[in-house]
Amino acid sequence: MLRLTHDTEELARRVAARVGRKPEDLVRTALEREARALGLSDEEPAKRRMTAAEMLAFGRKVAARPVLDPRSPQEIADDLNAP
Repeated sequence: MLRLTHDTEELARRVAARVGRKPEDLVRTALEREARALGLSDEEPAKRRMTAAEMLAFGRKVAARPVLDPRSPQEIADDLNAP
């Protein structure tokens, strides 16, 4: 069992009262969130979607890479569509 300082316990009680939950549930939720952030949770982490800004930054990074195939886009498409 953990021994919390009086200040920590009082803070947990005040926050729990404000959100209408038991202090134990509030502390557990906070610890579970921290465990997930640190990769300590057994649960599968929620997949985060990229923002539009992240997608644009990724596109700029890809576009800045050198082209390794010297063929024209049409030649590449023709080769892909060849029987």
